[in-house]
Amino acid sequence: MKFINYLKDIHNVQIYPMITLILFVTIFILATILVFSKSKKTINEIKRLPLDD
Repeated sequence: MKFINYLKDIHNVQIYPMITLILFVTIFILATILVFSKSKKTINEIKRLPLDD
């Protein structure tokens, strides 16, 4: 039996890919906003961390 046959038995299985896509896009947008909202000073501090030993 193929995997697709197992998925056909699950009620409302077609909504799972949409939920996953929406969740991924939301997290990606939030991460992008977080990165671009950081100040240059903070980014430079983080960039120098490995060299400050």
